[in-house]
Amino acid sequence: MRSTRSTHRGFVLAIAAACTGMPAMAVVVDFEEFADPPHTLGPQSYYNGSDGAGGFDSRGAHFPNQFSDYGGGFYAWTGWAVSNATNTTTPGFDNQYSAYAGGGAGGSAFYGVAYPSPAEAATITLPPGARVQSLRVTNATYPALSMRDGDLFAKKFGGPTGTDPDWFKLTISGLTEGGASVGQVEFYLADYRFADPADDYILDTWELVDLTGLAGARRLAFALDSSDHHPQYGMNTPAYFAMDDLTFAPEPGSAALLLTGGVLVSRRARRADQ
Repeated sequence: MRSTRSTHRGFVLAIAAACTGMPAMAVVVDFEEFADPPHTLGPQSYYNGSDGAGGFDSRGAHFPNQFSDYGGGFYAWTGWAVSNATNTTTPGFDNQYSAYAGGGAGGSAFYGVAYPSPAEAATITLPPGARVQSLRVTNATYPALSMRDGDLFAKKFGGPTGTDPDWFKLTISGLTEGGASVGQVEFYLADYRFADPADDYILDTWELVDLTGLAGARRLAFALDSSDHHPQYGMNTPAYFAMDDLTFAPEPGSAALLLTGGVLVSRRARRADQ
């Protein structure tokens, strides 16, 4: 049988390893809890705040949304939704909750869908003491097919000749608790600005975005922009994207406090055993 003293020592070493290595303490928001109560989303479904809750929490992070029911099947929402839809072929607004990658990151079922309209309506509030590390993003099917083929409101990226330098960009801003900016990270969800049109792309895979440069952020704000703009009404490209595997870990100071607490607990327990 393993000794109590050895158990205490292993506990402290585990905390120390977590404080120095971080991966053991990292938290990954993957939305997979939406397979179970109280959420329990069925196949090919989504949650968009239709219950009026104003948002949802996952792994300690808060994702706000707003939902307005106008009756007769007409509604509007903004902010964050959770989905497990896999439709990558149907164009238009009725397919606004599908990821163009065909599911969640790494073959998982669930992921987040953001509709940041107006700009930066989609935000994420991190848990106290959390330091953001990364997330994965891809296009939603609605804007992806709009960019690929064009629609009633938006142009086909590349134009008639395929050489128009179009682009669709996500900007992630890190904000302090008081709203001050700690920096921004830009990521192109589609890019047709290459000299060789063969290099042009509309993202259809989950790609990692490094957010370690946003140290000190307590809130993340998301905004979309496109080369396709109406002079009066703004961006024509549908303002959606999909997100998964938001990863954060304790700030170094928080980890140090945890280590100190672990050492004290271990010492007291060892004394009690002597």
